[in-house]
Amino acid sequence: MSQSDVAGHVGRSRAGRYSGTRAAAITLLALGAALLAVVAVTTPWRPLGPDAPDVRAEPALDFTRAQLDRADAFDAATSPPGYLSLALTLLIGGVLVLTPVGARLIGRLRGPWWIKAIIGLLGVYVVSLVLRWPLGMWMEGVLRDYGLSTQTWGSWSADRLKNFALQIVLSGIAVLVIVALARKWPRAWWIPASVGAFALTVVVSFAYPVVVEPMFNNFTPLPAGQLRTDLLAMAQRDGVPVKDVLVADASRRTTALNAYVSGFGATRRIVVYDTLVSQPEQEVELVVAHELGHAKNDDVLFGTLVGALGAAAGTCLLFLVFQALRRRAGVSSAGDPRAVALLVGLISLGTVLSGPAQNVVSRQIEARADAHALDLTREPATFIAMQKSLALRNISDLSPSALDYMLYASHPSTAERIAMARSWARLNGVPRP
Repeated sequence: MSQSDVAGHVGRSRAGRYSGTRAAAITLLALGAALLAVVAVTTPWRPLGPDAPDVRAEPALDFTRAQLDRADAFDAATSPPGYLSLALTLLIGGVLVLTPVGARLIGRLRGPWWIKAIIGLLGVYVVSLVLRWPLGMWMEGVLRDYGLSTQTWGSWSADRLKNFALQIVLSGIAVLVIVALARKWPRAWWIPASVGAFALTVVVSFAYPVVVEPMFNNFTPLPAGQLRTDLLAMAQRDGVPVKDVLVADASRRTTALNAYVSGFGATRRIVVYDTLVSQPEQEVELVVAHELGHAKNDDVLFGTLVGALGAAAGTCLLFLVFQALRRRAGVSSAGDPRAVALLVGLISLGTVLSGPAQNVVSRQIEARADAHALDLTREPATFIAMQKSLALRNISDLSPSALDYMLYASHPSTAERIAMARSWARLNGVPRP
Protein backbone atom coordinates (compact mmCIF):
# COMPACT_ATOMS: atom_id res chain seq x y z
CA MET A 1 0.00 0.00 0.00
CA SER A 2 1.42 3.34 -1.03
CA GLN A 3 1.83 6.27 1.31
CA SER A 4 -1.07 8.04 -0.40
CA ASP A 5 -3.28 4.95 0.08
CA VAL A 6 -2.41 4.84 3.78
CA ALA A 7 -3.18 8.52 4.12
CA GLY A 8 -6.50 8.03 2.36
CA HIS A 9 -7.44 5.09 4.60
CA VAL A 10 -6.59 7.09 7.73
CA GLY A 11 -8.55 10.05 6.42
CA ARG A 12 -11.62 7.90 5.69
CA SER A 13 -11.36 6.28 9.12
CA ARG A 14 -11.21 9.66 10.83
CA ALA A 15 -14.07 10.95 8.69
CA GLY A 16 -16.16 7.92 9.65
CA ARG A 17 -15.48 8.44 13.35
CA TYR A 18 -16.29 12.14 13.05
CA SER A 19 -19.49 11.38 11.17
CA GLY A 20 -20.63 8.88 13.83
CA THR A 21 -19.76 11.25 16.67
CA ARG A 22 -21.54 14.16 14.97
CA ALA A 23 -24.68 12.08 14.38
CA ALA A 24 -24.67 10.89 18.00
CA ALA A 25 -24.28 14.48 19.23
CA ILE A 26 -27.17 15.71 17.07
CA THR A 27 -29.37 12.83 18.26
CA LEU A 28 -28.41 13.56 21.88
CA LEU A 29 -29.42 17.19 21.46
CA ALA A 30 -32.75 16.17 19.92
CA LEU A 31 -33.51 13.56 22.59
CA GLY A 32 -32.36 15.91 25.34
CA ALA A 33 -34.59 18.69 24.07
CA ALA A 34 -37.54 16.28 23.85
CA LEU A 35 -36.84 15.01 27.38
CA LEU A 36 -36.63 18.52 28.83
CA ALA A 37 -39.82 19.52 27.03
CA VAL A 38 -41.74 16.48 28.30
CA VAL A 39 -40.48 16.99 31.87
CA ALA A 40 -41.21 20.72 31.78
CA VAL A 41 -44.76 20.20 30.50
CA THR A 42 -45.79 17.13 32.54
CA THR A 43 -44.16 17.93 35.90
CA PRO A 44 -46.64 19.54 38.34
CA TRP A 45 -44.56 22.53 39.39
CA ARG A 46 -47.50 24.04 41.33
CA PRO A 47 -49.36 21.00 42.73
CA LEU A 48 -52.02 23.10 44.49
CA GLY A 49 -52.36 25.59 41.66
CA PRO A 50 -51.23 29.20 41.32
CA ASP A 51 -53.75 30.51 43.88
CA ALA A 52 -52.50 28.39 46.78
CA PRO A 53 -51.30 30.57 49.68
CA ASP A 54 -47.69 30.23 50.73
CA VAL A 55 -47.23 28.50 54.08
CA ARG A 56 -43.74 28.29 55.53
CA ALA A 57 -42.37 24.86 56.40
CA GLU A 58 -41.39 24.97 60.08
CA PRO A 59 -40.53 21.63 61.75
CA ALA A 60 -40.54 23.23 65.23
CA LEU A 61 -44.28 23.90 64.94
CA ASP A 62 -45.18 20.21 64.88
CA PHE A 63 -42.32 18.36 66.58
CA THR A 64 -40.88 18.63 70.05
CA ARG A 65 -37.23 19.42 70.68
CA ALA A 66 -36.66 15.80 71.71
CA GLN A 67 -38.16 14.53 68.45
CA LEU A 68 -36.07 16.93 66.38
CA ASP A 69 -32.94 15.94 68.29
CA ARG A 70 -33.64 12.23 67.72
CA ALA A 71 -34.06 12.79 63.98
CA ASP A 72 -30.83 14.81 63.90
CA ALA A 73 -28.99 12.10 65.84
CA PHE A 74 -30.23 9.41 63.45
CA ASP A 75 -29.15 11.51 60.47
CA ALA A 76 -25.74 12.03 62.05
CA ALA A 77 -25.41 8.27 62.59
CA THR A 78 -26.42 7.28 59.06
CA SER A 79 -24.56 10.03 57.20
CA PRO A 80 -21.01 8.60 57.54
CA PRO A 81 -21.75 5.19 55.97
CA GLY A 82 -24.06 6.83 53.44
CA TYR A 83 -21.56 9.42 52.27
CA LEU A 84 -18.68 6.93 52.36
CA SER A 85 -20.69 4.63 50.10
CA LEU A 86 -21.29 7.52 47.71
CA ALA A 87 -17.59 8.43 47.80
CA LEU A 88 -16.69 4.82 47.09
CA THR A 89 -19.00 4.81 44.06
CA LEU A 90 -17.33 7.95 42.73
CA LEU A 91 -13.85 6.58 43.47
CA ILE A 92 -14.43 3.23 41.75
CA GLY A 93 -16.09 4.94 38.80
CA GLY A 94 -13.26 7.45 38.55
CA VAL A 95 -10.60 4.74 38.56
CA LEU A 96 -12.42 2.78 35.84
CA VAL A 97 -12.98 5.87 33.69
CA LEU A 98 -9.77 7.85 34.14
CA THR A 99 -7.16 5.07 34.40
CA PRO A 100 -6.37 1.90 32.42
CA VAL A 101 -6.36 -0.28 35.56
CA GLY A 102 -9.65 -2.06 34.76
CA ALA A 103 -8.75 -2.60 31.11
CA ARG A 104 -5.35 -4.04 32.00
CA LEU A 105 -6.80 -6.52 34.47
CA ILE A 106 -9.47 -7.69 32.01
CA GLY A 107 -6.77 -7.89 29.30
CA ARG A 108 -5.03 -10.64 31.27
CA LEU A 109 -8.03 -12.94 30.90
CA ARG A 110 -8.05 -15.71 28.31
CA GLY A 111 -10.83 -17.02 26.12
CA PRO A 112 -13.42 -15.68 23.65
CA TRP A 113 -14.36 -12.00 23.87
CA TRP A 114 -17.68 -12.73 25.55
CA ILE A 115 -16.03 -14.81 28.27
CA LYS A 116 -13.59 -11.99 28.96
CA ALA A 117 -16.44 -9.48 29.03
CA ILE A 118 -18.57 -11.54 31.43
CA ILE A 119 -15.69 -12.30 33.80
CA GLY A 120 -14.57 -8.67 33.67
CA LEU A 121 -18.08 -7.46 34.45
CA LEU A 122 -18.43 -9.87 37.36
CA GLY A 123 -15.01 -8.90 38.66
CA VAL A 124 -15.81 -5.18 38.71
CA TYR A 125 -19.11 -5.69 40.51
CA VAL A 126 -17.76 -8.26 42.97
CA VAL A 127 -14.93 -5.91 43.98
CA SER A 128 -17.50 -3.16 44.48
CA LEU A 129 -19.74 -5.46 46.54
CA VAL A 130 -16.86 -6.55 48.78
CA LEU A 131 -15.73 -2.97 49.40
CA ARG A 132 -19.27 -1.85 50.20
CA TRP A 133 -20.14 -4.76 52.47
CA PRO A 134 -18.65 -3.27 55.69
CA LEU A 135 -20.42 0.04 55.01
CA GLY A 136 -23.69 -1.84 54.55
CA MET A 137 -23.15 -3.63 57.86
CA TRP A 138 -22.42 -0.28 59.50
CA MET A 139 -25.69 1.15 58.19
CA GLU A 140 -27.63 -1.96 59.19
CA GLY A 141 -26.20 -1.70 62.69
CA VAL A 142 -27.46 1.88 62.98
CA LEU A 143 -30.93 0.85 61.78
CA ARG A 144 -30.99 -1.87 64.44
CA ASP A 145 -29.85 0.51 67.15
CA TYR A 146 -32.79 2.78 66.32
CA GLY A 147 -35.28 -0.09 66.06
CA LEU A 148 -35.91 0.28 62.31
CA SER A 149 -34.51 -3.07 61.19
CA THR A 150 -35.91 -6.44 62.22
CA GLN A 151 -33.65 -8.53 59.97
CA THR A 152 -31.18 -11.20 60.96
CA TRP A 153 -27.75 -11.02 59.41
CA GLY A 154 -28.72 -14.00 57.28
CA SER A 155 -31.81 -12.36 55.80
CA TRP A 156 -29.95 -9.05 55.40
CA SER A 157 -27.19 -10.81 53.48
CA ALA A 158 -29.72 -12.65 51.33
CA ASP A 159 -31.45 -9.39 50.39
CA ARG A 160 -28.13 -7.77 49.58
CA LEU A 161 -27.11 -10.67 47.35
CA LYS A 162 -30.48 -10.57 45.58
CA ASN A 163 -29.97 -6.89 44.83
CA PHE A 164 -26.47 -7.70 43.61
CA ALA A 165 -27.82 -10.40 41.30
CA LEU A 166 -30.41 -8.00 39.86
CA GLN A 167 -27.72 -5.39 39.27
CA ILE A 168 -25.53 -7.94 37.52
CA VAL A 169 -28.37 -9.11 35.27
CA LEU A 170 -29.58 -5.63 34.27
CA SER A 171 -26.15 -4.02 33.95
CA GLY A 172 -24.69 -7.16 32.42
CA ILE A 173 -27.32 -7.21 29.68
CA ALA A 174 -26.73 -3.54 28.90
CA VAL A 175 -22.93 -3.70 28.86
CA LEU A 176 -22.58 -7.01 27.01
CA VAL A 177 -25.08 -5.92 24.37
CA ILE A 178 -23.11 -2.72 23.84
CA VAL A 179 -19.86 -4.65 23.39
CA ALA A 180 -21.55 -7.06 20.97
CA LEU A 181 -23.11 -4.23 18.96
CA ALA A 182 -19.81 -2.34 18.87
CA ARG A 183 -18.08 -5.38 17.40
CA LYS A 184 -20.59 -5.35 14.52
CA TRP A 185 -21.05 -1.57 14.12
CA PRO A 186 -17.96 0.13 15.63
CA ARG A 187 -19.06 3.68 14.77
CA ALA A 188 -22.84 3.28 15.00
CA TRP A 189 -23.45 0.99 17.98
CA TRP A 190 -25.17 3.85 19.79
CA ILE A 191 -28.15 3.63 17.42
CA PRO A 192 -29.37 0.09 18.25
CA ALA A 193 -28.10 0.51 21.82
CA SER A 194 -30.30 3.58 22.33
CA VAL A 195 -33.34 1.74 21.00
CA GLY A 196 -32.49 -1.22 23.24
CA ALA A 197 -32.08 1.02 26.31
CA PHE A 198 -35.50 2.53 25.68
CA ALA A 199 -37.09 -0.92 25.29
CA LEU A 200 -35.29 -2.43 28.31
CA THR A 201 -36.47 0.41 30.56
CA VAL A 202 -40.08 -0.17 29.53
CA VAL A 203 -39.85 -3.96 29.93
CA VAL A 204 -38.23 -3.74 33.38
CA SER A 205 -40.87 -1.27 34.59
CA PHE A 206 -43.73 -3.53 33.54
CA ALA A 207 -42.05 -6.71 34.78
CA TYR A 208 -40.95 -5.32 38.16
CA PRO A 209 -44.23 -5.95 40.06
CA VAL A 210 -44.46 -9.52 38.77
CA VAL A 211 -40.81 -10.59 38.78
CA VAL A 212 -38.86 -8.48 41.28
CA GLU A 213 -41.29 -7.65 44.10
CA PRO A 214 -42.00 -11.34 44.95
CA MET A 215 -38.25 -11.89 45.36
CA PHE A 216 -38.22 -9.68 48.46
CA ASN A 217 -41.69 -9.98 49.98
CA ASN A 218 -44.61 -12.35 50.30
CA PHE A 219 -48.04 -10.93 49.49
CA THR A 220 -51.36 -12.05 50.93
CA PRO A 221 -54.84 -10.58 50.35
CA LEU A 222 -56.00 -8.16 53.04
CA PRO A 223 -58.66 -10.08 55.00
CA ALA A 224 -62.28 -9.10 54.48
CA GLY A 225 -63.27 -6.33 56.84
CA GLN A 226 -63.96 -2.63 57.12
CA LEU A 227 -60.46 -1.52 56.07
CA ARG A 228 -60.48 -3.60 52.89
CA THR A 229 -64.02 -2.45 52.04
CA ASP A 230 -63.13 1.20 52.61
CA LEU A 231 -59.92 1.06 50.57
CA LEU A 232 -61.64 -0.55 47.59
CA ALA A 233 -64.55 1.88 47.87
CA MET A 234 -62.12 4.82 47.93
CA ALA A 235 -60.36 3.52 44.81
CA GLN A 236 -63.72 3.11 43.06
CA ARG A 237 -64.78 6.61 44.11
CA ASP A 238 -61.50 7.92 42.75
CA GLY A 239 -62.05 6.19 39.42
CA VAL A 240 -58.93 4.03 39.78
CA PRO A 241 -59.60 0.36 38.93
CA VAL A 242 -57.94 -1.89 41.51
CA LYS A 243 -57.88 -5.68 41.30
CA ASP A 244 -57.01 -6.45 44.93
CA VAL A 245 -55.62 -5.15 48.23
CA LEU A 246 -52.50 -7.04 49.30
CA VAL A 247 -50.42 -7.03 52.47
CA ALA A 248 -46.63 -7.27 52.17
CA ASP A 249 -44.77 -8.98 55.01
CA ALA A 250 -42.42 -6.02 55.46
CA SER A 251 -42.21 -6.54 59.23
CA ARG A 252 -39.67 -9.30 58.74
CA ARG A 253 -37.34 -6.62 57.43
CA THR A 254 -38.34 -3.28 58.94
CA THR A 255 -40.64 -1.42 61.31
CA ALA A 256 -41.15 1.41 58.79
CA LEU A 257 -44.60 2.23 57.41
CA ASN A 258 -45.41 2.34 53.70
CA ALA A 259 -47.87 1.48 50.95
CA TYR A 260 -47.92 1.67 47.18
CA VAL A 261 -50.03 0.91 44.12
CA SER A 262 -48.43 -1.71 41.91
CA GLY A 263 -49.14 -2.93 38.39
CA PHE A 264 -50.91 -1.45 35.39
CA GLY A 265 -54.50 -1.50 34.19
CA ALA A 266 -56.35 -4.68 35.13
CA THR A 267 -53.39 -5.97 37.18
CA ARG A 268 -53.23 -2.88 39.44
CA ARG A 269 -53.33 -3.63 43.17
CA ILE A 270 -52.99 -1.70 46.38
CA VAL A 271 -50.11 -3.00 48.51
CA VAL A 272 -49.82 -2.04 52.19
CA TYR A 273 -47.05 -2.99 54.59
CA ASP A 274 -48.22 -5.21 57.42
CA THR A 275 -46.66 -2.60 59.72
CA LEU A 276 -49.14 -0.03 58.38
CA VAL A 277 -52.31 -2.10 58.72
CA SER A 278 -52.29 -1.76 62.52
CA GLN A 279 -52.30 2.06 62.36
CA PRO A 280 -55.49 4.16 62.68
CA GLU A 281 -57.72 3.47 59.68
CA GLN A 282 -58.00 7.13 58.65
CA GLU A 283 -54.23 7.39 58.42
CA VAL A 284 -54.03 4.17 56.39
CA GLU A 285 -56.63 5.57 54.00
CA LEU A 286 -54.63 8.77 53.55
CA VAL A 287 -51.45 6.84 52.76
CA VAL A 288 -53.36 4.79 50.19
CA ALA A 289 -55.07 7.93 48.83
CA HIS A 290 -51.60 9.32 48.12
CA GLU A 291 -50.71 6.18 46.21
CA LEU A 292 -54.00 6.31 44.31
CA GLY A 293 -52.91 9.78 43.21
CA HIS A 294 -49.93 8.22 41.45
CA ALA A 295 -52.23 5.74 39.71
CA LYS A 296 -54.80 8.41 38.85
CA ASN A 297 -52.16 10.53 37.14
CA ASP A 298 -50.41 7.52 35.54
CA ASP A 299 -47.18 8.56 37.25
CA VAL A 300 -45.60 5.13 36.81
CA LEU A 301 -46.45 5.07 33.11
CA PHE A 302 -45.21 8.62 32.50
CA GLY A 303 -42.17 7.94 34.65
CA THR A 304 -41.42 4.85 32.59
CA LEU A 305 -41.66 6.76 29.32
CA VAL A 306 -39.54 9.64 30.63
CA GLY A 307 -37.03 7.14 32.01
CA ALA A 308 -36.93 5.31 28.70
CA LEU A 309 -36.35 8.56 26.83
CA GLY A 310 -33.63 9.44 29.33
CA ALA A 311 -32.04 6.00 28.85
CA ALA A 312 -31.94 6.51 25.06
CA ALA A 313 -30.40 9.98 25.46
CA GLY A 314 -28.00 8.63 28.07
CA THR A 315 -26.81 5.96 25.64
CA CYS A 316 -25.96 8.64 23.07
CA LEU A 317 -24.08 10.53 25.77
CA LEU A 318 -22.35 7.31 26.79
CA PHE A 319 -21.09 6.86 23.22
CA LEU A 320 -19.73 10.41 23.06
CA VAL A 321 -18.00 10.29 26.44
CA PHE A 322 -16.66 6.82 25.69
CA GLN A 323 -15.09 8.10 22.47
CA ALA A 324 -13.47 10.96 24.37
CA LEU A 325 -12.06 8.84 27.22
CA ARG A 326 -11.35 5.44 25.66
CA ARG A 327 -7.65 6.01 25.11
CA ARG A 328 -7.17 7.30 28.64
CA ALA A 329 -8.86 4.11 29.89
CA GLY A 330 -6.62 1.94 27.73
CA VAL A 331 -9.12 0.64 25.14
CA SER A 332 -9.40 1.22 21.41
CA SER A 333 -13.12 0.60 20.89
CA ALA A 334 -16.30 -0.45 22.68
CA GLY A 335 -16.08 -3.80 20.90
CA ASP A 336 -12.97 -4.66 22.91
CA PRO A 337 -13.96 -6.74 25.98
CA ARG A 338 -11.56 -4.58 28.00
CA ALA A 339 -14.04 -1.74 27.42
CA VAL A 340 -16.35 -3.33 30.02
CA ALA A 341 -14.50 -1.52 32.81
CA LEU A 342 -14.91 1.90 31.18
CA LEU A 343 -18.57 1.26 30.33
CA VAL A 344 -19.41 0.17 33.90
CA GLY A 345 -17.60 3.20 35.29
CA LEU A 346 -19.42 5.62 33.01
CA ILE A 347 -22.83 4.08 33.74
CA SER A 348 -22.14 4.18 37.49
CA LEU A 349 -21.06 7.83 37.44
CA GLY A 350 -23.95 8.78 35.17
CA THR A 351 -26.43 7.22 37.58
CA VAL A 352 -25.04 9.21 40.51
CA LEU A 353 -24.81 12.51 38.63
CA SER A 354 -28.34 12.27 37.24
CA GLY A 355 -29.83 11.56 40.68
CA PRO A 356 -30.34 15.17 41.85
CA ALA A 357 -32.24 16.10 38.67
CA GLN A 358 -34.46 13.04 39.05
CA ASN A 359 -35.14 14.01 42.67
CA VAL A 360 -36.31 17.50 41.65
CA VAL A 361 -39.00 16.00 39.40
CA SER A 362 -39.85 13.22 41.86
CA ARG A 363 -40.51 15.69 44.69
CA GLN A 364 -43.04 17.56 42.56
CA ILE A 365 -44.81 14.36 41.55
CA GLU A 366 -44.97 13.25 45.18
CA ALA A 367 -46.38 16.66 46.14
CA ARG A 368 -49.11 16.24 43.52
CA ALA A 369 -49.98 12.84 45.01
CA ASP A 370 -50.26 14.54 48.42
CA ALA A 371 -52.59 17.13 46.92
CA HIS A 372 -54.66 14.31 45.43
CA ALA A 373 -54.92 12.61 48.84
CA LEU A 374 -56.15 15.88 50.37
CA ASP A 375 -58.69 16.41 47.56
CA LEU A 376 -59.94 12.84 47.92
CA THR A 377 -60.24 12.70 51.72
CA ARG A 378 -60.61 16.41 52.61
CA GLU A 379 -58.96 15.67 55.94
CA PRO A 380 -55.95 18.01 56.32
CA ALA A 381 -55.80 17.47 60.10
CA THR A 382 -55.63 13.71 59.66
CA PHE A 383 -53.12 14.18 56.85
CA ILE A 384 -50.85 16.13 59.19
CA ALA A 385 -51.27 13.53 61.94
CA MET A 386 -50.38 10.83 59.43
CA GLN A 387 -47.27 12.70 58.26
CA LYS A 388 -46.12 13.16 61.84
CA SER A 389 -46.74 9.49 62.58
CA LEU A 390 -44.80 8.40 59.49
CA ALA A 391 -41.93 10.76 60.25
CA LEU A 392 -41.57 9.59 63.85
CA ARG A 393 -41.96 5.90 63.03
CA ASN A 394 -39.55 6.03 60.04
CA ILE A 395 -37.24 8.55 61.79
CA SER A 396 -37.35 10.88 58.80
CA ASP A 397 -34.89 13.73 58.50
CA LEU A 398 -37.02 16.62 59.77
CA SER A 399 -34.49 19.33 58.89
CA PRO A 400 -32.43 17.98 55.97
CA SER A 401 -29.31 19.84 54.92
CA ALA A 402 -29.21 21.31 51.41
CA LEU A 403 -26.78 18.56 50.32
CA ASP A 404 -28.88 15.72 51.78
CA TYR A 405 -32.00 17.22 50.21
CA MET A 406 -30.34 17.45 46.80
CA LEU A 407 -28.77 13.99 46.81
CA TYR A 408 -31.34 11.83 48.56
CA ALA A 409 -34.75 13.53 48.88
CA SER A 410 -37.11 11.95 46.35
CA HIS A 411 -40.06 13.24 48.46
CA PRO A 412 -40.73 16.67 49.97
CA SER A 413 -39.60 16.94 53.56
CA THR A 414 -42.16 16.22 56.28
CA ALA A 415 -42.32 19.93 57.16
CA GLU A 416 -43.00 20.78 53.50
CA ARG A 417 -45.80 18.21 53.30
CA ILE A 418 -47.41 19.53 56.48
CA ALA A 419 -47.13 23.11 55.21
CA MET A 420 -48.82 22.00 51.99
CA ALA A 421 -51.74 20.56 53.96
CA ARG A 422 -52.20 23.89 55.73
CA SER A 423 -52.03 25.71 52.41
CA TRP A 424 -54.65 23.32 51.00
CA ALA A 425 -56.90 24.01 54.01
CA ARG A 426 -56.72 27.76 53.49
CA LEU A 427 -57.27 27.38 49.74
CA ASN A 428 -60.35 25.20 50.28
CA GLY A 429 -61.88 27.12 53.19
CA VAL A 430 -61.25 24.33 55.69
CA PRO A 431 -60.19 25.26 59.26
CA ARG A 432 -56.40 25.31 59.36
CA PRO A 433 -55.06 22.33 61.36
